[in-house]
Amino acid sequence: MSYQIPEKMSAVVLTGHGGLDKLEYNTDLPVPRPGAGEVLIRVGASAVNNTDINTRIGWYSKAITEDTNSGAADGFESVNTDDASWSGVPLQLPRIQGADCCGEVVAVGEQVDPSRVGERVLIRALQAPFNGANAHDCITYGSECDGGFAQYAVVRDSEAYRIESSLSDAELASFPCAYSTAENMIDRVNVKAGERVLITGASGGVGSAAIQLVKRRHAEVIAVCGADKMQQIKELGADQVISRGENLLQVLGADSVDVVIDLVAGDQWSQLPDLLQRGGRYTVAGAIGGPMVDMDVRTLYLKDLSFFGCTYQPRHVFENLVAYIERDELKPLVSAQFALKDITQAQEAFMAKKFIGKLVLIP
Repeated sequence: MSYQIPEKMSAVVLTGHGGLDKLEYNTDLPVPRPGAGEVLIRVGASAVNNTDINTRIGWYSKAITEDTNSGAADGFESVNTDDASWSGVPLQLPRIQGADCCGEVVAVGEQVDPSRVGERVLIRALQAPFNGANAHDCITYGSECDGGFAQYAVVRDSEAYRIESSLSDAELASFPCAYSTAENMIDRVNVKAGERVLITGASGGVGSAAIQLVKRRHAEVIAVCGADKMQQIKELGADQVISRGENLLQVLGADSVDVVIDLVAGDQWSQLPDLLQRGGRYTVAGAIGGPMVDMDVRTLYLKDLSFFGCTYQPRHVFENLVAYIERDELKPLVSAQFALKDITQAQEAFMAKKFIGKLVLIP
């Protein structure tokens, strides 16, 4: 099988840290060519994630203490570009972002089996490092290398996973970043059948993924979300839904949950350790409500709590996710689709948070 590959393509290029004006839609970029150990993907769809916006605005910089939405449209004045990427090293600009990518292999580089051409693939969002000394080193697709906000994208052969599914490209593109983040958190804290699991930010991409992934392990889900989304979250499978802003200790009581899956942090964070029973586990992979929190360290040690910060993902997490998709164990939650050229409208809709699940970009 062979494909006619054009010389030029369209893509969204991030030109610097800041507002939406830093995203430039370019229709005259050279199509990348796969090097040794790489494959070329014709992108079928990508999606919007918090990490794309956080990277654009430089929210990962230690100089920023506000919540994500405070600078999501216009950026922050106080960004330190030396630590503004999630990895804490300067971002190499310009950069094609896009952690999510579903597509088809249309060419391979040296040292790659030519039979891969024609495969439908999902790209692993959190990938093995190019050069890593630490066991937890990793890179994000679309951050340390160009990603899926383009018509064509290059990726290492080892990070392109063949997938057999009747789902559309848009549906498949909703999975990689959000669902692997959720599965990694659940895997790290070893959620067991019958346990009570509290999920904050439950209507977002990772939160809604976590509901499904916790339920497939036969655990009980207590979801926290906006009042206008409570019914939809209940229909997704949550056993109990609490409106964001309610006092969780008053609703649930102290020492009432086994696991907290936190994506928000922010003002209510101090309630979370008190909610956990003795020996409980807390896992976090986001802080959209604000990264600075108050904590009584005595609660941590007197209750024998375990805390897990989750970014690095072992390879089995994505392998498991692909298997779940192929067995139809997960429901894709695509709220809306946008043309790639309309990425600013897509990110504005993402920031407004009037949806559940994912917003997908079609090149």
